Amino acid sequence: MAKKLRVGVICGGRSAEHQVSLVSAGSVIKALDKDKYEVIPIGITNRGEWLAGVNAIKLLKENKENEKLKVFLTPDPTVKALIRNDISQHTVSDLKQTEKIDVVIPILHGTYGEDGTIQGLLELANIPYVGAGVLGSSLSMDKILQKQVCRQSGLPVADFVWFRGVDWGKNKAAGGVQPLQNQLINMTWDEMVAAVINELGLPVFVKPPNMGSSVGISKAHDKKELEQAIHLALKYDRKVLIEKAIPNAREIEVSVLGNEEPKASVTGEVIPSNEFYDYDAKYVDDASDLKIPANIPDDVSTEIRQTAIKGVLAVEAEGMARVDFLLEKDTNKFYLNEINTIPGFTQISMYPKLWQASGLSYGELLDELIRLAIDRHEKRSRLNTTFKPKKEWYKLSL
Repeated sequence: MAKKLRVGVICGGRSAEHQVSLVSAGSVIKALDKDKYEVIPIGITNRGEWLAGVNAIKLLKENKENEKLKVFLTPDPTVKALIRNDISQHTVSDLKQTEKIDVVIPILHGTYGEDGTIQGLLELANIPYVGAGVLGSSLSMDKILQKQVCRQSGLPVADFVWFRGVDWGKNKAAGGVQPLQNQLINMTWDEMVAAVINELGLPVFVKPPNMGSSVGISKAHDKKELEQAIHLALKYDRKVLIEKAIPNAREIEVSVLGNEEPKASVTGEVIPSNEFYDYDAKYVDDASDLKIPANIPDDVSTEIRQTAIKGVLAVEAEGMARVDFLLEKDTNKFYLNEINTIPGFTQISMYPKLWQASGLSYGELLDELIRLAIDRHEKRSRLNTTFKPKKEWYKLSL
């Protein structure tokens, strides 16, 4: 009988999307084939403590802790294991044998999970993991940089401006919009608001660029709402992204799967219960509708799917990504809105549902993601990470 892979599923975390992560991880753990995998639930509390064990997610949902379950992941690549906080009760050999992890599925939405931080730790620990790498994760997480890269790659992106929180409302000489980066600079409070309206018109969407699940996002219809939306966004990020609202836009989504040669699922449409697809419409109200496949012309669907793949390749989001588009109802002109490297993963989330409609079941999708993670890790492991000079000149400096 083949040895089971030990799969660590990490969830929770220090993020405003903590609760969403717990629900996604619960679905993943339930769906993983127990004949193939030995599943190790790993929950991270809101304060950042790691808990590992069958009750880890339950404790996080109840906002409780258990000292016996507390662990940490060592960055030592020779260990590849979780270590219990009470290390005195274990020998190193015991740790390697009982806490070893073969591959990780990080279901950490948002900050400290989707932004390259957990990926960096897993790289140091030399453990394969599902989803985008450090660069792809961090680049995709910052929606300002993501949009700049996509635009420079020739992909359709709606008009936007952005600014740093530290520059918001400073009494400086009048500046303007930095042409290449769409950045508002050297402006007073009133000048910035005026510049946003002049550049984009109204309404606009105001976002903290490093947040997900629509947390901190507002749709501003007038100057007062714009100022309120900016204040809200600055509670979650040090920068603010402001996007032109596409009139009568349809929300189209595509799931992408693969490493060097990714594939795109069928398209799907989100019909939000609220004015836009905010947090409540996604998770609370249970009134939003999903149409799979989306009722759009075949040629438009094909072009959107191709653009989704190009976007994923542009930001190097290997493994998996959900790519969101805005489609004008009257013209069928579309814009790439966001690339999400750790999308929602419940049984009713768009990412797995789009793949199910494309012929890949939830369980088969998880199998493929794990295979892709191990394949990428093996290829990276074959790369040289050391260099031997002709002479050991460096020893002379000691």
